[in-house]
Amino acid sequence: GGLLAILYEGVKIGLYPPLIFLGVGAMTDFGPLIANPRSMLLGAAAQVGIFLTFLGAAALRFALPESASIAIIGGADGPTAIFVTSQLAPELLAPIAIAAYAYMALVPMIQPKIALALTTKKERSIVMAQLREVTRIERLIFPVLVTAFCGLIIPSSIPLIGALMFGNLLRESGVTSRLAKTAQNELINIVTIFLGLSVGATAHASTFLTWQTIMILLLGIVAFALGTASGVLFGKLACVLSKGTINPLIGAAGVSAVPMAARVVQKLGQSENPENFLLMHAMGPNVAGVIGSAIAAGIFLSLLGG
Repeated sequence: GGLLAILYEGVKIGLYPPLIFLGVGAMTDFGPLIANPRSMLLGAAAQVGIFLTFLGAAALRFALPESASIAIIGGADGPTAIFVTSQLAPELLAPIAIAAYAYMALVPMIQPKIALALTTKKERSIVMAQLREVTRIERLIFPVLVTAFCGLIIPSSIPLIGALMFGNLLRESGVTSRLAKTAQNELINIVTIFLGLSVGATAHASTFLTWQTIMILLLGIVAFALGTASGVLFGKLACVLSKGTINPLIGAAGVSAVPMAARVVQKLGQSENPENFLLMHAMGPNVAGVIGSAIAAGIFLSLLGG
């Protein structure tokens, strides 16, 4: 009945992650994804790591709900990992949350090594054409269409997708600037504090300092590495199919660490070619990765949540 117990109710009922997604939507520009819809495929390819890790965790004799909770770490999206774990494997909440946020913070250290290993200097030096200007009506229609599509195909993804798109509508409508600023600043900061306190309070030594936790941390890094690698490899395929007009580095941004992964891609591209400006191109797969990880979460909840 204490303060932490009350705050933890928000984790159990899945309240905090959608509110964080609301703030993320309010601070995210979907323009690069709308301008280049093909980048959605790069974001989808980066989710391969989630499903491969799910199979690997199941092969290591984790229960299927536990395997799904561990695999979702590969999306590099802390709120999504917490949302899935709180519904499927609440006993693993502390190690999975710590792993998810740790690997999000380590994006600038992990991703460059994988991207450099899988691409050539020539590929990293490709300068992409400037994206077209996105109209205001496109920005308003996009979140509505995505919410409707995901709601019809995977209803379990709506708590995250719906909150993300509603936050973006607050940003793009032009008449709710005060609400948009509140969502992307005060609201997301307060909810993050509540979430951190609630999850941290579950990290008891008896349940956290175990071999199982070590396995979760190892599988988490594998999931994240596989997600990055699959995004880059699909980027290389897109480069070939586009006859060298797509820089495969942008595939690394398909994980949902927004905008950190896109900044890593920008830094890598510019180090090879000072005239290279990949940030906005990488934001397309990066935003698609947020949507993709939420859809993956919805699939796991639909299949295993009952």
